[in-house]
Amino acid sequence: MIRRNMIEQLEANAGEWDICIIGGGATGLGTAVDAASRGFKTILLEQYDFAKGTSSRSTKLVHGGVRYLQQGNIKLVMEALHERGMLKQNAPHLVKNQKFIVPNYKWWEGAFYGIGLKVYDWMAGRLGLGSSQLLSKEETLELAPTLGAEGLRGGVVYHDGQFDDARLAIHLAMTASDEGATMLNYFKVTGLIKKNKKIAGVYTEDTLNKKKYEINAKVVINATGVFTDLILKMDNPSAENIIAPSQGAHIVLDRSFLPGDTAILVPHTDDGRVLFAVPWHNKIIVGTTDTLVDAHDDKTLREPVAMHEEVDFILQQIGKYLTKIPTRKDIRSTFAGLRPLVKADSKKTAELSRDHLITVSDTGLISVTGGKWTTYRRMAEDVINTAIQKNNLDNKKCVTNDLRIHAAKEVTDFNKPLYYYGTDEEQIKSLIKNNNALGELLHKDLPYIKAEIVWAVNQEMCMTVEDALTRRTRALLLDAQAAIESATVVAQLMASEMNKDQQWQDEQVNAFQELAKNYLSSGN
Repeated sequence: MIRRNMIEQLEANAGEWDICIIGGGATGLGTAVDAASRGFKTILLEQYDFAKGTSSRSTKLVHGGVRYLQQGNIKLVMEALHERGMLKQNAPHLVKNQKFIVPNYKWWEGAFYGIGLKVYDWMAGRLGLGSSQLLSKEETLELAPTLGAEGLRGGVVYHDGQFDDARLAIHLAMTASDEGATMLNYFKVTGLIKKNKKIAGVYTEDTLNKKKYEINAKVVINATGVFTDLILKMDNPSAENIIAPSQGAHIVLDRSFLPGDTAILVPHTDDGRVLFAVPWHNKIIVGTTDTLVDAHDDKTLREPVAMHEEVDFILQQIGKYLTKIPTRKDIRSTFAGLRPLVKADSKKTAELSRDHLITVSDTGLISVTGGKWTTYRRMAEDVINTAIQKNNLDNKKCVTNDLRIHAAKEVTDFNKPLYYYGTDEEQIKSLIKNNNALGELLHKDLPYIKAEIVWAVNQEMCMTVEDALTRRTRALLLDAQAAIESATVVAQLMASEMNKDQQWQDEQVNAFQELAKNYLSSGN
């Protein structure tokens, strides 16, 4: 997947595209895979980098949603459990079976959560990842030795999915490219083309070289997540906002706070949410919050920041359950994402829709909003079916249910270096054979090697140091200070591959380090 080749595809197509997708997050990328795999001439435009927003800032879970089961949203849970199974099947190098413990401190909790999780197992059916079971106090502490033992009665263990969100996003982009789609990051849509009061394409600009394009398309799909309202107003300035963004913050701790491979689910925090502590890339992610934010300006939507009170809340809540209580100085990184919740009358985010919504404007603009990572494939299928119905496109069947994601490979050891590249791992190893220096670590406190940056630049449309350290690797989320210290060497590697000068390197390092300050616990 090479950007200059994608631009050549764009410039070579003088005719009309079948489908133009605005937005390169989970929903947009999934929609591109669906459309291209059905045989439609497809182009996707992302104004920043793929998964720059919400889609790289999740809790890293592929799950049915235990909380939604508590709320009685059976339809959403059933759909999500099915999609969880499909994703595990189609991207086995990125989705793993993760054990969770629900600790029980009250006499009734074992039976209550045990029955609920048996229902969860039953709903998953043949796509289940494992059976839930009741544990004694001793068995619970064996799996999670740093859980607070005082008052602990036992626990319930259950299974869900865990993944690397940005890595899946990149592999979805590559899958769409493999299927013939033209995938472009750093292409900002600046306006909508209309003919006879109907959408007929978009105006766009390559923000890296300032070149402008007109793209004619039979269908334009707005899959921009929290930016949805901005595109709706581009279509109709008087359109009402339909998105109520909710911020979810996370903290990242060392594995010493939760050694072993078992995650913890706290079923009821002080604000009524669930709290997860999940092993991920040899760290622990703890989150999340659910804070309604009044965010409709580009800057806030582009780079949300974990708020001081959110970080304190997470520390306070997880501290109630661990023998080793984390403090701010223990935090390796903080990050926040904005959920594109569909607006409702309620002021509580727990009551806003987590389900997806597809709307078609009077001009024919199709918008898809809401949803979550787990159900991205189903959302994409629904939106392309809508595009076919509303625009008299050829009625081609969806094939993504069994479509393997780029580089799909069965993985048995999720602690092995480079496992998340799947079949591409061998090509990265070949880079090291040709140049041993590329096998060196970027930083002593990070698991990433120099070859990964070279690969990202040449094959994954990595255009900036931020792309490299935030989404092609996950360095910024794992250890913000180490990522800051790695920026110079990453800029040098990229400049060598991209033929960039010292000024470019300096600008890239400065921009990244300024952004990365917001991921340090002291910066919140």
